[in-house]
Amino acid sequence: MTKIMNEDFLDVLQDKGPATIVSINGNPASVVNTWSQYINVVSDDIILIPAAGCTRLNKILKKIQKHELIITIGSYNYSGTAGMGRGYHIHGSGQFINEGAYFDQNESPI
Repeated sequence: MTKIMNEDFLDVLQDKGPATIVSINGNPASVVNTWSQYINVVSDDIILIPAAGCTRLNKILKKIQKHELIITIGSYNYSGTAGMGRGYHIHGSGQFINEGAYFDQNESPI
């Protein structure tokens, strides 16, 4: 498996572009946006994303045991494999948290 939390990924993450969060478990799927610079990388397998106002996504995640998410980020300011533009799809699972150490790490203005 390729390590995604590398310098190229982190550059794109800090480039103030949109980040899209897709819950593929919803029927229909739930799609919400935030800004990539609000994403906080804790480790290779944990990222924190402030999600104020994502009420539909929160309801979906509460109902379904398997919380599969896809998060997309990208930037035109970095070269990719075929010219300008680099993007990433992050596949994983998620949950909403309302307290604790991870919640306290949220530095976004949301």
